[in-house]
Amino acid sequence: MKIILTSVFVNDQERALKFYTETLDFVKKSDVAAGEYRWLTVVSPDDQNGTELLLEPNDNPVAQVYQKGVFEQSIPAASFGVGDIRAEYEKLKERGVKFTMEPTEVMPRVTIAVFEDTCGNLIQIMQK
Repeated sequence: MKIILTSVFVNDQERALKFYTETLDFVKKSDVAAGEYRWLTVVSPDDQNGTELLLEPNDNPVAQVYQKGVFEQSIPAASFGVGDIRAEYEKLKERGVKFTMEPTEVMPRVTIAVFEDTCGNLIQIMQK
């Protein structure tokens, strides 16, 4: 068994697509009409047949409460691995990404940083 899909709730699918592809450098994998929404996924450019991230609309009131609650408690909605967290941090800062936590070693050989994705989420990047 393996993880093939995970999701983050977003308050604007088009803005999320732009952020995740143009700012984070993910690649659009699926974009299929689903009523007034879209089945919209992105993947890592290094593993385009790997795990997909669904940019899921948060129009459901339960999703909105959940998204707002985890954001207010500073809980990241997702975590992405990076090879060089300090270089990634600097690159994303130059692109205007707002970090809520700069690279911080939280355990021996594990460093994390947290940023806002412009769509209602905190995202963590991690180097192990």
